Amino acid sequence: MPPEPTPDKPSSDTSDVKASNLKNSRPAAGMWPAILPSLLASIRSHTTTLVFCNSRRLAERIAQELNDLAGEEICKAHHGSVARELRKKTEEALKRGELRSLVATSSMELGIDISSIDLVVQIGSPASVSQGLQRVGRAGHALGIRSQGLIIPKFRGDLLEATAVGHGMRNGSIEECVVPQNCLDILAQQIVAMCSTEERNADTLLGIIRRAYSYRTLSVEAYHSVLDMLSGRFSHSEMPQFRPRINWDRQENRLQARQGSKMLSLINGGTIPDRGLFAVHLGQGGPRIGELDEEMVYEARAGECFLLGASTWRILEINRDQVIVAPAPGESGKMPFWRGEGPGRPASLGRDLGAIARKLAACDDKECTQLLENEYQLSPDASEHLLTYLRNQEAATGTIPSDTTIVIERFPDEVGDWRVCILSPFGTRVHAPWAMAIAALLSETGFDSPQMHWTDDGIALHLPNTGRAPDTDSLLPSSEQLRELLVNSLAGSALFATHFRENAARALLLPRQRPGKRTPLWLQRLKSQQLLDATREFPNFPIVIETYRECMQDVFDLASLENILDSIRDGAIKVESIETPSPSPFARGLVYSYTAAFLYEGDAPSAERKAAALNLDRSLLSELLGSENLRDFLDLDVIGSVEEELQYLAKDRQIRNADQLHDLLRTLGALSENEIDKRCEEPARAWLETLVASARACEIHLGGDSLWIALEHAAAYRDALNVTLPEGIPRELLVPAPDAIF
Repeated sequence: MPPEPTPDKPSSDTSDVKASNLKNSRPAAGMWPAILPSLLASIRSHTTTLVFCNSRRLAERIAQELNDLAGEEICKAHHGSVARELRKKTEEALKRGELRSLVATSSMELGIDISSIDLVVQIGSPASVSQGLQRVGRAGHALGIRSQGLIIPKFRGDLLEATAVGHGMRNGSIEECVVPQNCLDILAQQIVAMCSTEERNADTLLGIIRRAYSYRTLSVEAYHSVLDMLSGRFSHSEMPQFRPRINWDRQENRLQARQGSKMLSLINGGTIPDRGLFAVHLGQGGPRIGELDEEMVYEARAGECFLLGASTWRILEINRDQVIVAPAPGESGKMPFWRGEGPGRPASLGRDLGAIARKLAACDDKECTQLLENEYQLSPDASEHLLTYLRNQEAATGTIPSDTTIVIERFPDEVGDWRVCILSPFGTRVHAPWAMAIAALLSETGFDSPQMHWTDDGIALHLPNTGRAPDTDSLLPSSEQLRELLVNSLAGSALFATHFRENAARALLLPRQRPGKRTPLWLQRLKSQQLLDATREFPNFPIVIETYRECMQDVFDLASLENILDSIRDGAIKVESIETPSPSPFARGLVYSYTAAFLYEGDAPSAERKAAALNLDRSLLSELLGSENLRDFLDLDVIGSVEEELQYLAKDRQIRNADQLHDLLRTLGALSENEIDKRCEEPARAWLETLVASARACEIHLGGDSLWIALEHAAAYRDALNVTLPEGIPRELLVPAPDAIF
């Protein structure tokens, strides 16, 4: 969130987590001229200091500006996009006393041996009590020494959250840890890995899987749906490239890995999603020094300089998956960026924050000051800023959002459209599903294209060209209708598409083919969209189900939202609806964040503009563009070559084993044995017998011809062409195929 017009500098203060007092260094404008000198003074007054911040870009910026301000290299940046070897050198330099400070993200939260740390400084609120304790706990690793920490908020809303975090750290109010349950993408990956070591009995394997805590309640239906996916049951003419990973002999209930699956599981193992990062190498074939976001690389050019690890590098070359650089000491470089979002404020911390706001609102100024300085242990300067912030909000709206009060603030914007801000402390994991449910409700009640944005501090709503603001009931869905609204809204959201892509990759449906080689993010997105489109006719496709589960259980905090909505209905939480001429101090941050989110969205096509593009007059367009026929530009030899490739008649596409023959039948459909032999390196009779024995193919008779089909397609041929199927086909593969004719 951006700073308030008046910079907010103090932070929460405890005996162990002290507040910075920047009163004497207050600048004319902006927060960094106030923060950086105080931060530099803290570093110089201690032997070793760890500075934590909440983003990689901010770590690079702070490290660079501290070095410029100090006139020497006093610190380096340390985060996940700096290569491990460079991070190791930086840690050793800090341990030996050659470096006074590190500016880090969560990369330094774990117990890395960097010797003694005197002070931890947190820029901005730690965002959770557990993270605050983890970070401040890096200081004072010696018997009898207390961990010392300093929190420097960046704006007044940040100060309020830091106060709640500091209070929770002193009281040990650590957030509840929730273990994800029955994740089907990881299950798919593990099944392929386990079957690649030896043949497995399906029932025995389920028993082994249920020994793991996360899968102790895994149902047989969910388990079988994953086996169906991995063995190719959800095959489709539109996604032949998504091949089966295992063979499931349903008659014998045996699971066997297909050729290449073992290597595939080794190359693509793990849970961290591929975010499309480019590796940065020092010279051609040189050591890896870090990674850059794909979008930043696409904007960069050879010869430009950028910062990484608080050092400057010049780009020599950008190739398919690497950026080749050389050192550029003394040169000014642009700040890199990495796309990504934090998990958001936990609802439990939001309740604590709201309770503090409610408690302070009930006191007069003198009592508030004593409370802040004694119970919450803020410095006088921090108390003054926080009290001013709350009193300004109270003057603007007559009330303060808290754990028992939600404020709905309406006001007109610069062009006369209505803006609505729902001010609530409960965090992004509550506000995101709430906003999606509101958008669905408003669309049903005549509000076209409501634009939503949410942060930890509430929801911002823009209603263009309506001339009226929605009533309060439209903004408060019932807990009973919440899940249905979300299920209907999620499928078309960018959130769902992103998590589907990551889940499909973890389930080995979108694998890397070679270790150390990245797949461009745009290509991952394209393949993921093709897979998602192709699976829409399968309502029980496990990765679609898993994506819904992940969004509604891991990304969203639906239990807390349902509890809040029930509390509103029961009166335990009251809703204050207010109209103001301009945004209040609490709403101002939401509006600024909304503007930042949509500032560059103007050229992105909305659903209406996409539909208009599909319905344009193509004959008129042809007149404007000219009438040259594209067939004049096509080479017949090239067409023939492509056809041979697609029909598996080219020499380099010849079938070499039974697994490849199964893929051929899934891709091309029914073939005679003679047609199959033309596509194989040797006569296919033995391979066909293998497929029949493992219940993966069967022979049918159509129009007097004998044809071979993949067993997954048996029901479709039966329903579309009234083909008589052989005996012994598992009943799971004989369910009616509603789209058999298309």
